[in-house]
Amino acid sequence: MKNKLFLRIFFSYIVIAVATSVLAGIFSMNAIRTDTLERQKNLLKQFISVITPSTAAYLKQPGGGNLEQIVKKMSIGSDIRFTFINAEGHVLADSEHDPETMDNHKTRPEVSSALSGKDWYETRYSNTLKQNMLYYAAPYYGGDKNVDAVIRVSMPVSDISAFSDTMIKEIIKALLLVFLAAFIAAYFYSRNLYRPIKELAIASGKVAARDFDVRVAFRERDEMHELAENFNFMTSQIKQLFSDLTEKQKQLDSIIDSVAEGLLVVDEKGKIVLINKSFRSIANAEIKEGGFYWECFMPVKFNEAVEKGIKTRSYFVEQLDIKGRTYLFSANFLEEKKQEAFVLYDISEFKDLERIKKDFVANVSHELRTPLTAIKGFAETLEQDSKDAESRHYLDIIKKNTDRLINIVTDLLTLSQLEEMEKLNETEKVAISDVITNALKIFEQPIKAKGLELRENIDKNIPAIKGDFFRLEQVFINLIDNAVKYTEKGIIEISAKADEKQVKITVSDTGLGVSKESLPRIFERFYTADKSRSRKLGGTGLGLSIVKHIVNLHNGRITVTSEQGKGTTFEILLPL
Repeated sequence: MKNKLFLRIFFSYIVIAVATSVLAGIFSMNAIRTDTLERQKNLLKQFISVITPSTAAYLKQPGGGNLEQIVKKMSIGSDIRFTFINAEGHVLADSEHDPETMDNHKTRPEVSSALSGKDWYETRYSNTLKQNMLYYAAPYYGGDKNVDAVIRVSMPVSDISAFSDTMIKEIIKALLLVFLAAFIAAYFYSRNLYRPIKELAIASGKVAARDFDVRVAFRERDEMHELAENFNFMTSQIKQLFSDLTEKQKQLDSIIDSVAEGLLVVDEKGKIVLINKSFRSIANAEIKEGGFYWECFMPVKFNEAVEKGIKTRSYFVEQLDIKGRTYLFSANFLEEKKQEAFVLYDISEFKDLERIKKDFVANVSHELRTPLTAIKGFAETLEQDSKDAESRHYLDIIKKNTDRLINIVTDLLTLSQLEEMEKLNETEKVAISDVITNALKIFEQPIKAKGLELRENIDKNIPAIKGDFFRLEQVFINLIDNAVKYTEKGIIEISAKADEKQVKITVSDTGLGVSKESLPRIFERFYTADKSRSRKLGGTGLGLSIVKHIVNLHNGRITVTSEQGKGTTFEILLPL
């Protein structure tokens, strides 16, 4: 089957040659038969034109006279049959048979037509001679316009067929010679046409096998020569591109393997498409591409995270503990390839540092509470006993700064407690309207003192939520406290409403606002947008961080929008 294309080309030419020869033979045979028949018809017509004058005298005699003898003499040495028939259809004379024994011929097609005054040719079977005959009948007029007799000549069709068959045999011989010549020409032409195609096929196969040094060359300066030059140029370009691609692939593989983070790429069926050295080191197993992710012998939570990424085709980040270390697991769907990429970031050291920092802050805060309380108590005692105005001034400064330190320590302890909590220890049915009302009572006097307008838009039909009343109250105390501190004039507005899934609470003011640069960091601990004003007002920079932790513990979400000089709005969403 290697020469399948050659055979297709070759047999295509053979089919064309055979079809042409057959069609030519059929047309030639038909033409010969038609021409032979026409020649015989003309011959019979000539016979009648010749014998009519010589037999006219006998036709005028009663019963045809000696016409029978004349007719038989005319047929000697030939296959031509002569028949004379009177107007009544009776045979007067026939060169092949006794007229007395012959039937009336008036109904014969050629005789009937001649009696009506028309020449007529007819090919039919003769009951008298028991063979197919070609007849030609012509009317004979004795002197007036009436037909006195019919002169008919005929010859066997076999004579015509024998002549045409001889000619056909010669034509067939000629066609066979032509076909043989066409067969030989088709073979060599097909081979010449197939040879360059075969060479290109072999060369392309070598290129597919990464042999880019192969070249093809043809002597003929035709389209195949141009195709060969284009093929050679294309091969050289592919060689260069493949070389560049291989080098880049090596560089990419080297970079991927040198990355400290573990990288795993799988397809929709979980088959590993790409894996780097770091991931193999994390899994502590020799994993090859083409296997499945569950063959990595990783913890159950890792397999669940991978399965989640494959099913959801979404980006997400989780924290996983794998073989004694902590990793940040990120999943990202590759839309073009329909693959999922997973990256493991080792954050064990950061988690240790974070834990050490939290422990340090908690311990220091705890240890500072006692001496700070003592300092404040002694300062108050000294202030009561002191009568010197200057001494009382300095003691007042000591008290204020001590209060500020106590507030910072208290907030740090609160924040440490919140960070250690994974979920709320105790929950109860909490009415949001009651929480907000309690928080507002604390700030009634400061709001009136600054001349601020308080607007409440709280839906009384808000369903109760599950939560910690004290923690939620702390959220609104911190938010309202900030609104009062940073609003010199204008409005503080608190609204709350609920839908089927959640409660939405907003705390907004028309105060100083927060710059665009500071807004992303507003929930960080110790971060204050206006440090000088915060020191003046005694802010610790921990209030909003505490707020966010409490909201997160309630499975809620808090966002902030602000514009300098126009105010700030906090929005809290808590699930029902």
